[in-house]
Amino acid sequence: MKKAYGHTQGLKAAQLKHLEKFYDRHVGPDLIISQELALEMGRLSMEIRRQIGVLIDRLGRIQFVMVGDGSQITIPNLEDYRAAMGRLKGLRLVHTHLKDESLTDDDLTDLAMLRLDLMTAITLDPNGTPSRFHVAHMVPSQPGAPLYEVMPPMAPGAPDISFRGFIRELEAELVRSAGVTQSQKQQSSAFLVSVTSASRREAADSMAELKELCRTNNITVAGEMIQHRGKLDARFLLGRGKVRELTIAAMQCGVDLVIFDQNLNPSQIQSITAQVELPIIDRTQLILDIFAQRAMTSEGKLQVELAQLKYMLPRLLGRGTAMSRLAGGIGGRGPGETKLEVDRRRVRERIDRLEKSLKTVSKRRQTQKAARERKGLPIVSIVGYTNAGKSTMLNTLTQATVLAENKLFATLDPTSRRLRFPEDKEIIITDTVGFIRDLPKDLVTAFAATLEELKSADLLLHVIDASNPRMANQVESVEKILREIGIEDIPVIRILNKADRVDVEEMEKLCRVFEGIGVSALDRPSLRPLTDRIMELLFNNVIDEWPTTDERVPDGQTIH
Repeated sequence: MKKAYGHTQGLKAAQLKHLEKFYDRHVGPDLIISQELALEMGRLSMEIRRQIGVLIDRLGRIQFVMVGDGSQITIPNLEDYRAAMGRLKGLRLVHTHLKDESLTDDDLTDLAMLRLDLMTAITLDPNGTPSRFHVAHMVPSQPGAPLYEVMPPMAPGAPDISFRGFIRELEAELVRSAGVTQSQKQQSSAFLVSVTSASRREAADSMAELKELCRTNNITVAGEMIQHRGKLDARFLLGRGKVRELTIAAMQCGVDLVIFDQNLNPSQIQSITAQVELPIIDRTQLILDIFAQRAMTSEGKLQVELAQLKYMLPRLLGRGTAMSRLAGGIGGRGPGETKLEVDRRRVRERIDRLEKSLKTVSKRRQTQKAARERKGLPIVSIVGYTNAGKSTMLNTLTQATVLAENKLFATLDPTSRRLRFPEDKEIIITDTVGFIRDLPKDLVTAFAATLEELKSADLLLHVIDASNPRMANQVESVEKILREIGIEDIPVIRILNKADRVDVEEMEKLCRVFEGIGVSALDRPSLRPLTDRIMELLFNNVIDEWPTTDERVPDGQTIH
């Protein structure tokens, strides 16, 4: 049995002894609380002018005693009492209220957050005698409906309820409800959270992109929350009150996980998970998961696995990690490593092997690059924000069949095609992985060999989605990444794609502002000004007819 005192200053030894003797008593498994214990709690609570609470298990044993102040009590850490899906915590909370008031919002929030069996408040008369029992319990979750039900006030004495039978039926109903919800789900659902100091418009745009990432990953968005803060909370990122609000909202939506738009450090993930009791992932982890699904080539899989492992390594946390490594030296040697250390060591070893494998890939790419340079073929690389239409552009220009979907990161593995112009002039066009705002550093590092290919390009085609309201920010993000890679000096043609979705006058204005060429990658004739410009920059002349794919290369074949 355990004791927890939220406030003990000013309590006399005799009063503490009264509290401790509760441990030697059993409430009885079929009672919410015995009349004797309720009278004792009321008398002592009124004497010290503080709330007193007890947490009782289903066998009627008191597991915790809590002493609060005049308006509230502090519930101890209950992580050892984790509830399974659809089930309750196995503990009921009974506490005193010095004022003649029903259950407070904090009481009901604690009931829902902790999934307690019951939340009971005993209101007292001026003499400390119980006057009313106020009881609330969980109910099966329904979208937009409360997670709990408050029962009518009960008269003094043992409440007229068979606790064991009531909880058995309630939990069976909760389990059935959870089972039906799970069987009805065709895919995972998530609650999205953004904590930002940016403007409301920027926050909304970022949240819209996070929703697109979820759609790409086949995750249903069940709800969202945006909190604007001047200073982010170091432990929870969002305010403590918002953590409670998030927990209730996520439970009401019945989601499988919570996704933050901001990147979380390991301690923040641990702190928030302890409060919300749902899996917590951040934007980087979501992007990594998409990349893991999209990688098709062995090289792409190696790159994604490396990025995932580098992300995961600092997040391998366990209890007592500060003491996980046994002290060395005489008298301090231990029998071996802990499981946590073994996991970390294996991850580091795997990272080393992956980095060596990717170095081999990089050398092979250098050899292929040298071979292309000997042939003297100009290289044109298509870059741009994810889902801007890069793969569709490659398909239309070269009559290839590269996968092109209306999803983020539809193309992950780079693909090259040969394009022949009239007068026997040829170029190689390469489609690269799409960029995104705040591209995870681990991904940039892992894809260094692939991004290295851009440095050998003679010309970059920056494809821009002219129909996207976040177009300007996306252009800025792409050009920032190009500067980080060190290829900002390579000539660039800005291509404002999806002209079929934009008003003609607006498109003309955008082309002037961004100094680009307006096209629709789905409309081959609209690409003629683009091919003229490519020919002008690479060969100092303009073509008289459409370029074609090289007949010596089968359609769909990748060229290195």
